[in-house]
Amino acid sequence: MKKDAKFATKAIHAGVEPDPATGAIMTPVYQTTTYAQPRPGVHKGYEYSRTQNPTRHALEKNLTSLENAEQGFAFSSGMAAVDACLKLLKPGNEVISTNDLYGGSYRLFTTTYADFGLKFHFANMDSPKSVEALINDQTKMIWLETPTNPLMSVIDILAYADLARKHDLMLVVDNTFASPYLQTPLDLGATIVMHSITKYIAGHSDVVMGFLATNDKDVGERLKFIQKSSGAVPGPQDCFLALRGVKTLHLRMERHCENGAEVAHWLRKHPKVGKVYWPGFEDHPNHEVAKNQMSGFGGMISFTLASDSLEEAFDIVSRLEVFTIAESLGGVESLVGHPASMTHASIPKEEREKTGVTDSLIRLSVGIEHISDLIDDLEKAFAN
Repeated sequence: MKKDAKFATKAIHAGVEPDPATGAIMTPVYQTTTYAQPRPGVHKGYEYSRTQNPTRHALEKNLTSLENAEQGFAFSSGMAAVDACLKLLKPGNEVISTNDLYGGSYRLFTTTYADFGLKFHFANMDSPKSVEALINDQTKMIWLETPTNPLMSVIDILAYADLARKHDLMLVVDNTFASPYLQTPLDLGATIVMHSITKYIAGHSDVVMGFLATNDKDVGERLKFIQKSSGAVPGPQDCFLALRGVKTLHLRMERHCENGAEVAHWLRKHPKVGKVYWPGFEDHPNHEVAKNQMSGFGGMISFTLASDSLEEAFDIVSRLEVFTIAESLGGVESLVGHPASMTHASIPKEEREKTGVTDSLIRLSVGIEHISDLIDDLEKAFAN
């Protein structure tokens, strides 16, 4: 596959070759733990499936190509990928992270890894200069989400890449909300890009998986060793499903963006809605950054109610029928969640509310259904 091939072509063909045994177009599910060796140490590139598996290898090559990376590694979940990044650090090291952060990442940072001697600073990332004041000799990593979960802030990757280079830090970008179709952080100078494949990449709510990619040879070799040694790898059937899902990523993301824009503008006009968080609005504080580093604004939207009522928030989400109350995001079907009681419940209430995750905040993952059905569903939920 040519490196300069267009995204849609790479999504379908990168990493995928006809099966040499049968000529099958689709990568087979290599449901095996081990591989025959004619002589000890002589093999065809595969020894044991924790270390490598042909189905996983095809998926890793595909996603590595989409992120314009040199090396890529699949993990058993997005959190396993986050965990692998933190294993690059040592006790006493410090990490600077955005204060609007996925609750699972926050929990892993502040419980598991805090107990192992890592220190985390959670900061507003609008100003790289103010963040720079937190850097000291023990700072080794900057952790970004952009757009953030759930308040849809957009962080300037290019500016933080410059800051990371200046202080010889690793810059990790959680690219889950954007997908590689809308944003490629390595092209902007990030050291590592991270994905929950569970979300937009697989796209059908039937796979749990994570992914890391890098252009830094040393970092890549260390991640490869961590993947092999820790063993948090996905099975071949899940890799097959993710590889199938990614083939339509570009088509799905176009519809997610189209529907997301329609829903965001509808919400903003509704009298019962307070604030709508969506980077496509021209008055979004990071709109210009989003325009510069993203090719679209995505299908994730959060909003508060004018009443700021927890009970009303629960009533509205419970009345929706096309939108389903559920954890996760990025599938073809539309989902609705209540961050304070679901995805971000592990963050203390006072910390949540400092960033704007209030009791009336509702998060939508706008799917690819017909837009008139989505708007009608919202209208009925609010009308009742």
